[in-house]
Parts: sequence; C-alpha cells; structure tokens
Amino acid sequence: MRNKEVEIRRAKDFDFLSIHRFIEILENQTFKKEKQENIFIENLNNQNNIYLIAEVENEIAGFLSCHVQNLLHHNGLIGEIQEMFVTESCRGLGIGQKLIDHLKSIAKEKEIIQLEVTSNIKRENAHSFYENQDFINTHKKFVCKFSK
Repeated sequence: MRNKEVEIRRAKDFDFLSIHRFIEILENQTFKKEKQENIFIENLNNQNNIYLIAEVENEIAGFLSCHVQNLLHHNGLIGEIQEMFVTESCRGLGIGQKLIDHLKSIAKEKEIIQLEVTSNIKRENAHSFYENQDFINTHKKFVCKFSK
C-alpha cells in the first residue's frame, strides 16, 4: 500500500457516509446520522468552510474540515481545523501531510493569515504530527459543556 497514489479533493455531499463513519471512529461515539448529515450539508455549503477528502485507489481514506472566520483579535481570516481523520489501513502513506499541504495552499489563496487546530490532550500522536507540520502549541483550550 506504500506506493499508492493519494488524491486530495474538495468534499462533496455524497461523501457524507464515509465522513460520518470517520467522525464516529474519531470521537469513539455514535451520532444521529440525519442530524449530522444536516450539519454536514450546511457546513459544506458555507463558503467559509474548507472540507477536503483524501482518496487512495478511488476509496476515501481521509478527511479534513477547516472553518474560516474573520476575527477581530487577529485582524483577519483564521482557519481552524475542526476534524481530521485518516483510516488506520492508510496511515503512514503521508495522507495527513497531503491534507495539511492542500489546506495550506487554499489558505494562501484565500489570504488566511493563520491556521489553528485544537487536539484532545490524550492524542499525543496527533500533537507530534501537528508540530511536524509547523503548528506551534501556544494555547490552552477551556470548555464549558451544556446538557443536550
């Protein structure tokens, strides 16, 4: 599998089922499919969001979502990676780096001045990955949850 060609493209509405499965694996929980599909379509249609798919031999092997906001405290556009996932069987093929590289290219075109990512404290491999992609750990994230 090491010599397989990886193609990065914009996500389409028909990619939802794969992405739904990826998010459930990533978060280790089950999500209501209909509700998540509505969110996916809404976000996909928002021009401030960048949703990328990685394909290996016409199979979806990875996904990255980035939401872009024009923030006062940065005086410009900031892209925040919301989700990123690569299937276990395709890890080690450089898919994550290709997704990030493609995102960086789009970010430059859109004049995004900074990319950000928040990663769960337990995901140490992800932390190393992002540091290797020139992301610097500069913040702590605080969360206030409300019951559903």
